[in-house]
Amino acid sequence: MNIALVYGGVSSEHEISCLSAKTIYKALDPERYEVTLIFITKDGQWKLVDHIQDYTEEAYATFPTAVVIPSKEEMNCLILEEPVRRLHIDLAIPVLHGLGGEDGTIQGLFEMAGIPYVGCGVIASAAAMDKITTKKIVAPLGIRQARFVDVYRHELNHMEDVIAKVEETLDYPVFVKPSNAGSSVGVSQANDRTELAAGLHTAAVQDRRILVEESIVGHEVECAVLGNLDVAASRVGEILAADSFYTYDAKYNNPESQTVIADYLPEETIQEIRKDAVQIFKALDGSGLARVDFFVEKETGEVVFNEINTFPGFTSISMYPTLWIHEGFTIEGLVDRLIQLGLEREHK
Repeated sequence: MNIALVYGGVSSEHEISCLSAKTIYKALDPERYEVTLIFITKDGQWKLVDHIQDYTEEAYATFPTAVVIPSKEEMNCLILEEPVRRLHIDLAIPVLHGLGGEDGTIQGLFEMAGIPYVGCGVIASAAAMDKITTKKIVAPLGIRQARFVDVYRHELNHMEDVIAKVEETLDYPVFVKPSNAGSSVGVSQANDRTELAAGLHTAAVQDRRILVEESIVGHEVECAVLGNLDVAASRVGEILAADSFYTYDAKYNNPESQTVIADYLPEETIQEIRKDAVQIFKALDGSGLARVDFFVEKETGEVVFNEINTFPGFTSISMYPTLWIHEGFTIEGLVDRLIQLGLEREHK
């Protein structure tokens, strides 16, 4: 089977994408899969490379830039270089986190080319990537979420009005997040007006829409889902962050951050999280995989939905593969299952 493994990308999660791609690449049995590696640089150039393990960011510059043209009639993808080559692709794995990867854009390219791919489709990817849109889709389900205020970048020209709008709905501390970003990039916690204004400007660098939401005090837990029409949910994992909240550095640069199985939770709470994770995944028309994040509130024990990631990290410390390994999968078996689901998914 000819697999196109696409990684890197233009988002702020470029480095994490490369780490995830290494894990998945190692899991692809060379006797079963012929792998074409396509690296996307931070400035958006596509590179056809030989081996994922050997190259630094600088080394990728030595490879020829490729132009990708979809060709639906022959169900393949044209890679144009010197000389021109036609590559037949049976399935693509877009190991791309954040913008340009999880937001529906590369999924749209594969749809136009008639290439099956691993993960959620265009609509689910785009909706789940945007935190404000996700909240509005989940709201009718009756699943509790953090209360929030949405702000547009242009509104920051009238900061006093924005602060007043936030304070009418929420109490400090609040979290300020770009609506369309991942791995906690651009996220901050604000304890007063000064910190709120600073956090809004920080988030505005990443996106034109900004989410301001109440701070939930409790355990941050995650559930992995796997499937298309028949969706399975894993047990629940907890993040033990080596920071006041789960920042980008706490996630990827601080070895004291840990991910553990949260079996200490009451069984009814675990089952509620699993049920809610599947319900949210289906409401977004998800397919393949996702990681759904929740809080378990400290005072009440209530489950509060936080966000959903449609192509979660696949690094050695990432929660998604960790949870499925706990359920009995190997990394190789999990990747094989994701490929099968990508081939089985109904594409438009």
